[in-house]
Amino acid sequence: MKSINEAADYLLSHTSCRPTTAVILGSGLGKLADAIQNPDIIPYSEIPHFKTSTAVGHKGNLIFGTLGDKPIVAMQGRFHYYEGYTMQEVTFPVRVMKRIGIQRILVSNAAGGLNPDFNVGDLMVITDHINFMPNPLIGKNLDEMGPRFPDMTTVYSRQLRQKAHQTAETLGITLREGIYVAETGPTYETPAEYRMFRMMGGDAVGMSTVPEVIVARHCGMEIFGMSVITNCAKDLGEDCLNDGDDVVRAADRAADNMTHIFTSLVG
Repeated sequence: MKSINEAADYLLSHTSCRPTTAVILGSGLGKLADAIQNPDIIPYSEIPHFKTSTAVGHKGNLIFGTLGDKPIVAMQGRFHYYEGYTMQEVTFPVRVMKRIGIQRILVSNAAGGLNPDFNVGDLMVITDHINFMPNPLIGKNLDEMGPRFPDMTTVYSRQLRQKAHQTAETLGITLREGIYVAETGPTYETPAEYRMFRMMGGDAVGMSTVPEVIVARHCGMEIFGMSVITNCAKDLGEDCLNDGDDVVRAADRAADNMTHIFTSLVG
C-alpha cells in the first residue's frame, strides 16, 4: 500500500484532472490516446514504482485529459507477465488508479481469433474469460483494496456492453461478442493450442487483460473489455506465420472504430 500511495500521490500532484474512468490500451491501440484533449502526459519512467513497457506498440505513457469532453486517464501501453514482471507489478497501475478515484475501467487488447466466424479487424466485446495465467491475487490480500475471495460471475458490465452495441449500431460498426482466453506468451499459440482453446469455448486468445481485470474486479471497478482481432487461427497454414508487427498494423487499422466506442463509454 505504501508504494501504491506514493505513486498515486505523485500523479495527483502532477495533474489537475480528476477522472473516474480509465482506459488501458493494448498492442497497436495507442492511437486512441491521440484523441485525448488537453493532455497531461506522464511517462511511466517518472512515476514512482511503475515499470517500463517493453512490448511492441506500447509507448509507456499515462495520459490525463478529456475524451468526448469527459475526464479520462489512459495507459498508453501496459505491462505483461511475459516481460518478466511479477503479476503484482503487471497489475500495480490498476491499484494506483483505484487510489486516485477510478471507478470504471475500459480494457483493450489485440487478440488472435479462435472463432471461425471472426475476421481480421473485427472488434470483439469480451463477455467472459478463461485464465491460463497465474492469478494476481495470490499472496497476502490487500484488505484496503478488496475482499480475499472476489466474485467473478459477472465481471464484464452488462450495461457497458449494451451501450457499446447501441453506439456501434448508430455508427454502422459491426461488433462481435465472445470469450477471451488469456495465456502467458510470449510465444504465439500452436495450431493444437488454437484447437484446444476453441474446444474449451474461447473466441479469442491473447497475452494480457485478464490479470488487470481480476485486480479491477477485486477493487470494485466497473469493467468493459474489447479485443481487436488481428489474426485468425483459420488463416494459419504451414506457410503462414504469426508476426508481432502484423498484429500492431492490424490493430492500428481498427483503432478508429474502437475510439468511437470507448468515447461513448466514458462516464
